[in-house]
Amino acid sequence: MSADTLTPTQSARLLKLATNASVLTAAVLILVKALAYWETGSVSILASFVDSLMDSGASLLNLIAVRYALAPADRAHRFGHGKAESIAALGQGTFIIGSGLYLIVESVQRLLDPQPLQAFGLGVAVMAFTIGATAVLLLIQGYVIRRTHSAAIRADSLHYRTDLLTNSAVLLALVLAQLGWPGMDPVFALAVALYILSSARRIMGDAFSELLDRELPEARREAVLALAEGHPEVRGVHDLRTRSAGRVEFMELHLELDDHLPLIEAHRIADEVADAIRAEHPAADVVIHQDPVSIAEPLLDQQIEEAEEA
Repeated sequence: MSADTLTPTQSARLLKLATNASVLTAAVLILVKALAYWETGSVSILASFVDSLMDSGASLLNLIAVRYALAPADRAHRFGHGKAESIAALGQGTFIIGSGLYLIVESVQRLLDPQPLQAFGLGVAVMAFTIGATAVLLLIQGYVIRRTHSAAIRADSLHYRTDLLTNSAVLLALVLAQLGWPGMDPVFALAVALYILSSARRIMGDAFSELLDRELPEARREAVLALAEGHPEVRGVHDLRTRSAGRVEFMELHLELDDHLPLIEAHRIADEVADAIRAEHPAADVVIHQDPVSIAEPLLDQQIEEAEEA
């Protein structure tokens, strides 16, 4: 079954699986990283701990937002609740920015006042466990994203992809510090903080684009136009407008039809075009306006051009 053929029940089940797994993973990692920082005093482990703390808040926000976004359209929200996912992504970006700025302050302080690391073995074991748990969660999230195209899960997955890299960097920093390079601990923590801020920019940018009703990618728009223009009774297509709200894509377009067609025939053609678009994009909400055009005018223009060429 492809990503675009899920039933609402299947989609909801996958989204709940991803959000629950994310919250559980974040809670476990917070506990083990807090223990590791308490025992080692490593500022790079502190960076990873703060990142996980922010992730737990973001994942909890995701859990709430996804459940709300799955609610069907109602009288007060005719277009559904899908944009709750983008609002959640903005909240996640705020969490990430706060953690990044905090880590920059802590890293600079540790650079100015280096501290020796303790309990090296425990720190390494905790970071290895963290990397493994994060990798498993990313596999789950990647599967759900491919099936549902959820903006909130994609934003959450970006957090944990960042975590996978940063946790690996923390592990390397611990090893280098143990080998006689204690300055690497705050340096790696500072690098993690800068990377976190960069991630926040990407997440918030995507969320703003959806909330501001940015057009769908050009390739997707061209595919929709090709489907509409491919109908043998359609004379032209114009004013295609697209946007997305969560997992739903809204598409509006004008069909140019023979002005001598009965209304029932024009309606049939519009329905066939809409069905063709939904067959390729099942998550789409398609609205079509029918514009009458005379088929005599193009023929007359063609005859005039042929006469001028002769």
